[in-house]
Amino acid sequence: MLSILFCACSLSVFGQGFERVVFNEKIANGYYLALMPKTDAIKGVLVLMPGFGEAAENIFPESKLPNVAYANGLLTIMIAGGQKLYADEGVTARLNDCLVHVKKKYNVAPNKFIIGGFSAGGAISVRYAEYCLEKKTEAPIIPQAVFTVDSPIDLFAIWDYFEREKLKNFSEVGVAEANFVSEMMLNEIGDPSKNADRYNALTPFNKQLNEPGNEKYLASIPVRVYHDIDVEWQLKNRRRSLFDSNALEASELISRLLLAGNNHAEFMTAKRPGFRSNGMRHTHSWSIVDEVEMIQWVLKSLDQ
Repeated sequence: MLSILFCACSLSVFGQGFERVVFNEKIANGYYLALMPKTDAIKGVLVLMPGFGEAAENIFPESKLPNVAYANGLLTIMIAGGQKLYADEGVTARLNDCLVHVKKKYNVAPNKFIIGGFSAGGAISVRYAEYCLEKKTEAPIIPQAVFTVDSPIDLFAIWDYFEREKLKNFSEVGVAEANFVSEMMLNEIGDPSKNADRYNALTPFNKQLNEPGNEKYLASIPVRVYHDIDVEWQLKNRRRSLFDSNALEASELISRLLLAGNNHAEFMTAKRPGFRSNGMRHTHSWSIVDEVEMIQWVLKSLDQ
């Protein structure tokens, strides 16, 4: 499933104009990074979230999205989700506080936001977007679009994947990830077979449901999921089939949104192989996103 990125990426030198803004000194990760656009007029806000356990700073070496957003009149906000795979009450409250702060500091309307992220950050972004669209009168923003970069959007499926990964016992990194995160999930939200209601409340999507789940709140906004479908690499390097990829559930999500009438739901197959900033080939990478094309999609989504 390649659900979480465990890497200690060194932080590149910040580009000129990045600002570290503290919105809550009392909590961990109570800050965000902001990059004002090249022009004074802000067309919209692009909220980016990194992977599991990563700091907001980890986005810089892996993606040029902030740079392209800067050149196109977008304010970029980067905020970490912490060691979380889901937007639970704590994560949601912190995102609410952050985005209230952003709106006030930069004088941006609530309907000028687009949110997305990598891996766990993307999963959190989707569930948070669903929350905001469900509770428009309570939430600080009304997302105009949401996207994921190889994200595990089905908590039931990721649990099953972790169990398979542990049984295979092939990839040392994959097994360590599966043990660590499944233990965390067990301690925080229990076993899905015994706590289905809790999982359904937190998961962005549950492919096992016959009726629409939380994805029903995405019926009227553009949704994109990005994936590098290189099953040969997966089989050779990780002994993983397509059933072990995040793409399986993501494609089902897009299929159901399309069937529900959302013609702005898209599955984006990577046009180039994924690579990490250290030069390592990996399908689970920010680089699978065509940054220029995506920012054009962001601008279009804001104008709809």
